[in-house]
Amino acid sequence: MPIIGGDRMQIPVLNRFFKARDKPKNSLLGSAYSFFFGSTSSGKAVNERTAMQTTAVYACVRILAETLVSLPLHTYKYTDNGKEKVADHQLYYLLHDEPNPEMTSFVFRETLMSHLLLWGNAYAQIVRDRNGRVLALYPLLPDKMTVDRDSKGQIFYKYQTFEGTVTLRSDSVLHIPGLGFDGLIGYSPIAMAKNAIV
Repeated sequence: MPIIGGDRMQIPVLNRFFKARDKPKNSLLGSAYSFFFGSTSSGKAVNERTAMQTTAVYACVRILAETLVSLPLHTYKYTDNGKEKVADHQLYYLLHDEPNPEMTSFVFRETLMSHLLLWGNAYAQIVRDRNGRVLALYPLLPDKMTVDRDSKGQIFYKYQTFEGTVTLRSDSVLHIPGLGFDGLIGYSPIAMAKNAIV
């Protein structure tokens, strides 16, 4: 029996076959953060990791990531006359030279850019000392991250590790979202274009 809602008539049986095109999902399971089991119209499963086995996807991600990373990186401070470069700021060293003891700035930024291009989001954990000073930045895998708001509207992050889920406050995560529809997270370009990748 048809259900009339607003100015549209809905038929429950057809709802299973015809999905709304204005609300794309990254997964058949309804998760907006992962795309493990989504299939294409050809029936082949495509996700961010398998898409990198396609030479066109690999080449595009590599070229975009390496090109952006090769651009100069500076830190600035605002002054009465506008802004000026600051090379002696502590964050300049982290961003320009070594964000953490395990990787160079080039590798760190290339990693974040590749995450952004594949998953539509890039995350890095901000490690601080007791005084709140930033000591290091470590990239986090986007497919292990969930972003949400609490009852007060504050953003928080849940990261899945081998030992379980870790909850991180918003001031502990550098989040660079790509194109998205809710302003909170970006959608995976791979999930959005999976039929073209097969």
